[in-house]
Amino acid sequence: MKTLTHANPLVVDDLLGDLKPWEPPYEAPARRRSWLKWLMAAAVVAGLAGLAWAGWVVYRAGTQPTSTGPLTTYKVKRGELLVTVTEEGSLESAENVEIKCEVAGGTSIVWIIEDGKEVSKGTELLRLDGSKLKEDVSQQKIEYEKAVAAKIQAAKDYDAAKIAVEEYAQGTFKKDFSEAESKATVARGALRSAENSLQHGERMFRKGYISPLQLEALKTAVEHAKLDLSTAEIARDVLQKFTRPKMMQELESKRDAAAAKRDSEKASLDLQEAKLKRLTTQWEKCTVLAPKAGLVIYANEQMYWGNRDSEIKAGMKVYEEQTILRLPDLSRMRAKVAVHEAKIDQLRAGMRARIRVQDHEFQGAVVSVANRPETSWFMATSKKYPVKVDIDGKSKDLRPGMTAEVEILVDHLQNVISLPVAALAEKAGQTYCCVKKGTALERRNVTFGAGNDKFVEIKQGIGVGEEVVLNPRAALGETGDEPRKQTDVDVKHKFGAAKSAAGAKQSEASKKRSAHDAPAPSTQNAKPKAEKAENADKAGKPVGAKGNH
Repeated sequence: MKTLTHANPLVVDDLLGDLKPWEPPYEAPARRRSWLKWLMAAAVVAGLAGLAWAGWVVYRAGTQPTSTGPLTTYKVKRGELLVTVTEEGSLESAENVEIKCEVAGGTSIVWIIEDGKEVSKGTELLRLDGSKLKEDVSQQKIEYEKAVAAKIQAAKDYDAAKIAVEEYAQGTFKKDFSEAESKATVARGALRSAENSLQHGERMFRKGYISPLQLEALKTAVEHAKLDLSTAEIARDVLQKFTRPKMMQELESKRDAAAAKRDSEKASLDLQEAKLKRLTTQWEKCTVLAPKAGLVIYANEQMYWGNRDSEIKAGMKVYEEQTILRLPDLSRMRAKVAVHEAKIDQLRAGMRARIRVQDHEFQGAVVSVANRPETSWFMATSKKYPVKVDIDGKSKDLRPGMTAEVEILVDHLQNVISLPVAALAEKAGQTYCCVKKGTALERRNVTFGAGNDKFVEIKQGIGVGEEVVLNPRAALGETGDEPRKQTDVDVKHKFGAAKSAAGAKQSEASKKRSAHDAPAPSTQNAKPKAEKAENADKAGKPVGAKGNH
């Protein structure tokens, strides 16, 4: 039996805190026990601190505590219970204008505006190293001008080749054909004249006016005229049937080649022009102006502990598409918190929340719950999930990076029995509390439900009006869970039945281990028995035979 004394009311107030209402629960039964363990561990620390403080108060009041120490109690009652999740995080803008490095391949920062400065639209924010780009632009201008000259020359060549085709088809060929036709006509007239002269000569020869030699000369003149006519006609036909098609093919081929060269030079000019524009644009992007008015925030991403090389500053190397600055919209702010994996299943988008920033309180709602935890090298075993909470309304006092305490309402329970987390403990897998009955203390098992970081709903095990002791372990003199007794394990139920050859091999290995672990026959009596058998042989008696009485 323990003597109980009433503690100063300030102790109760300090341990329990204020109760304030909140909203609708969702609880993952599979994680409820780990959640309660987490809360009870925190409550034990708070309870021990409270008891120490209570002892100091009693000492200051001049009262000497009994050997059992003062016990702080809580009277059980029904009431409302706010099921909430409370975490600390930081503020960020719900909408940011990100200033990124748009220089291909990355570069370095030459100059940057100071962090946290208010700027107006068009203010210079950043200068990147563009010396190499400036040289490239100058060189590319030369290449561009060469391409312009080549395109102009190719266009002129095409026009000349096109004219040459038309010139031959409509002019040169017709002139040559007319000349060939004229020669054939002249040769035809000369032949008729020679034939007429020959006929006249033959008549004169028959009359004896000309000699045979003169007649032969007239015949030779006719043959010459025939040959001239044949030559003229052949030249005319060759011009029409062969020379004209050949010349047209050659001229058209030159024209088409000139057209291809013109198109190629045009494409080359377009390419050089595009390259010049790209380099010029890249060079211009080395000077960054503010697209809107706002507050300048350096995009210092958290890499790992103590890494100062990742801080945004002049001289820093930046890669393409890396975010360097942010211009947050201060009229739309949100809080970002990391929630422990034991509580994350309770949260849903749309849940209402209370956000406390310094001395100001705001209301808001959960907008997103991450599906994956954040990685942290210094908290590798603790998994926390990012949760974003939008803040209702506007405030000029909020700035990105400010510390925010967020309390998310999961459920608002009415007319339920609840106990302070400090009044609960766990032993051998069972949650219990310490009930004060007069001057005696009773250990009572309870069934708990939802709760927050201060109170937990009690579904069974405690009644209205009873008094429970805070920090039941200390009150009952318990230090923690006792080791559980070793019991037989149903292997098949726990791990499942063995399958096929793998199970047979495992069973055979188990049998071999059992045979190996079995005690070997004792050898302590082997030597005496051997000596006894040897003596019996000498005496001529069987082993174990008795002498004559």
